[in-house]
Amino acid sequence: MSLPIPTPAAASATPPVSWSSPERAAAFDRWLAGLAGPQRLQASSLRPASADASFRRYLRIDSEQGSRIIMDAPPDKENCRPFVQIASLMAQAGLNVPQILAWDEPLGFMLLSDLGGQTMMQVIDKDQATANLPLYLKAVDALVDWQKASLPDVLPPYDTALLRRELELFPEWYLARHRGVAVEGKLRETLDRMFALIIERNLAWPGVYVHRDFMPRNLMIPGDAAETRLGVLDFQDAVYGPVTYDIASLMRDAFLSWEEDFVLDVTIRYWQKARAAGLPVGDDFGEFYRGVEWMGLQRHLKVAGIFARLTLRDGKPQYLADAPRFIAYIRATCSRYIELKPLLRLVDEVEGISDAGGYAFGRV
Repeated sequence: MSLPIPTPAAASATPPVSWSSPERAAAFDRWLAGLAGPQRLQASSLRPASADASFRRYLRIDSEQGSRIIMDAPPDKENCRPFVQIASLMAQAGLNVPQILAWDEPLGFMLLSDLGGQTMMQVIDKDQATANLPLYLKAVDALVDWQKASLPDVLPPYDTALLRRELELFPEWYLARHRGVAVEGKLRETLDRMFALIIERNLAWPGVYVHRDFMPRNLMIPGDAAETRLGVLDFQDAVYGPVTYDIASLMRDAFLSWEEDFVLDVTIRYWQKARAAGLPVGDDFGEFYRGVEWMGLQRHLKVAGIFARLTLRDGKPQYLADAPRFIAYIRATCSRYIELKPLLRLVDEVEGISDAGGYAFGRV
């Protein structure tokens, strides 16, 4: 899971670009020198463009045709081929995605068009949900276009094995390593039973292309005044999986929470557009919304684990600060469905929210 955090364009106090080693810095300098002439790049304008939860990072550089983005993705840690493949799929689907202007695969450097310096997240009015409806409807349009282009056997499947691996991040990193809970005995049995049910319910929905992080921090406000479409970033982990996933990601955001009336409003509008486009969202919105909730639950358990891992393994504590949002999402969904009450009791016991009553879980 990669979570880019775009920063403003260059200012008078632009921080320098640092490198992991002198060898990588030298390799970059040689690569940039070879591109500067053909691409009309201004090497002195190089500056950081974003932080990232993965090993990728992004730099911004000026050219005679406007600013450009450079992806720095060390090849021993990041594989750029999925990015290239999915960028092509999305462009063919009519989405506004970065154009790949140059790519050195062995070195892991890529020159991209710049979709702008502001994310949807940065311009959202957090105090007035309805003021953001036009932006969310643009996001819905992009999502429907992406899903309409879906074909099986093009992207990796979001199957039982992958869903389970993601769910296991919760007990491994959030429960055991962050909360100090021994994941064994009754607790392990409960998790196994709940995980199997969550996977079964989610895989009951038909498959489409799934972005996997379709949310305001990965949607860009166009820098070109003539462009009306939101830009789409961070798509390299796309898969073929449940149609419920990306709308759950959009409306149950990792960094932003809305009241349910706004979530319902946008989700209904998405469902209507998707249904009109022939996407497999079913004829009963209530059933679809339940599917979105179960899909969101899988995602929130996964991301709670990822955020704990980013803090404990990678030294990025800012992510775990959002853990209470995920616990609230998890508890809200579990409280709606009687089948999920064992998971609710487990989470309440771990978080010290209430007396779980049925059993106690040991601490490591």
